[in-house]
Parts: sequence; C-alpha cells; structure tokens
Amino acid sequence: MQEGTPIIEFKNVNKVYPNGTVGLDNINLTINKGEFVVIVGLSGAGKSTLLRAANRLHDVSDGEILIDGQSIVSAKGKQLREVRRNIAMIFQNFNLVKRSTVEKNILNGRVGYYPTWKTIFGLFSAADKQQAAANLQRVNLGEKLYSRADELSGGQQQRVAIARALMQEPKIMLADEPIASLDPRTTMMVMDDLKKLNEELGITVVVNLHSVSLAKQYASRVVGLRAGKLVYDKQIGDVQDGDFDEIYDGKNQEVKEA
Repeated sequence: MQEGTPIIEFKNVNKVYPNGTVGLDNINLTINKGEFVVIVGLSGAGKSTLLRAANRLHDVSDGEILIDGQSIVSAKGKQLREVRRNIAMIFQNFNLVKRSTVEKNILNGRVGYYPTWKTIFGLFSAADKQQAAANLQRVNLGEKLYSRADELSGGQQQRVAIARALMQEPKIMLADEPIASLDPRTTMMVMDDLKKLNEELGITVVVNLHSVSLAKQYASRVVGLRAGKLVYDKQIGDVQDGDFDEIYDGKNQEVKEA
C-alpha cells in the first residue's frame, strides 16, 4: 500500500444485517489523503455497505472506523455532525429536490453549517450563494443556476449533486455508483469532474464502480470486494487485466497484497 497520511481507516469492521446477511466481513482498509480509490466487485459484494459505513449511514456490527483520526462509530450529536461535514456523498439516483432550482439544491449542501430554522426558510448567506454559483461553474453548468432540477438531464443532475457536495467543503468525496444510469458521454463528464476535484482541490475520492475500464482509467488505486471480504488492493500501476477475474470470479482465493 502507498505510504501516506490516513484519512479513512477501517479496523476489523463487520456488518451483519438483521436477516443474517453479511455485508462486511472483517474489513481492514486504510485510504490515504489525496487518493482516488475505485472499489470494484459484483452487486452484493459489499461496496455500498462499505461507503455507507464510512459516513455512518449504516451502523457497523463491530470494529472501528476513523475519519481523519476521529471515530465515526462512537461519535454522537454535535461531534457526529462535525465529522460528517468532512464527508460528502454522491448517490446513483442524484437525490435532488426536483421542483427546486439548481441553486437551492446546491445550497442544501450547506445545511450542516446552519441552524435548522434558517435552512427551512432558505436564509443562506450571500457568500454561500456566491459559492454555490462558483461550484456550479466548476462542473461547467453555470448557466443552469436558476433552472429547475427536473429540467436537467440525468448527467446534469449528477453534476449538480457534485456541486452540492462541494458546498460541504469536504475532505472526502464518496460516490456510490454515480454513473450507473448515465450514457457513455455523460459518464466521462462526471468521472472527469470527480478526477478534477481530486487533483485540483486535493479531495480524497472513493468511488464504487462496476466498470473495469473506468477503474483503470481514473483510479490511483483499486480495491476489490467479494461477499463482504476485501480480496484485492493494489496501486493502479500494479494492476493487471487478469486481476479482475480474481475479484469477480474468485479464481484465486488468496488476498493480494499491494
């Protein structure tokens, strides 16, 4: 594994759902600041569970998860909110308020910094409104600021979701199958946006993907899951085409060391 400063640390993490399904099986994984990590594996391998555990959308059964040195597993109340501010999440289905303007959707990424009553009435500062416009420009959609979200294409909606995530000023960007419902051209735009944020802003990006070719094109590191287990972890320069057979088919049961 590449030397660096840890920003996400999974230590002996297990997740067992109430019906007995194992989501994560003794995961030990360290992601360093500034990495662009792509997680690959079949549907049901545990990719979404891993990301949702990292920002505590899912509680784990046991083990520890550290975000920039702080436990998110044991954090409560104000401390949990503060830890989560550093973690932005992008979903497959965009999660936009379709009847609201693009600007309002982007400003929703700032709610963690305001009292609830101000967000209910949309009382965001002029500085935050300027930042919303700047973040939209960063994903090349500046002209859509006052459009309704439901007037946009799927790819445009996903890029608005990225602009919204940037409003958190996150250290970490988690993306759960962000291009699953997009056409090939729009897929490249969204992946290019994520790569730019990683390279220009130093945001650590962790993306779940099914596409081997996209993993090889964008990742600095590839991690593989199968049946909730970590079965692969290599820097991109060490990745070989045949390695993906091990991740998807389990032809080699040994865990590969980076």
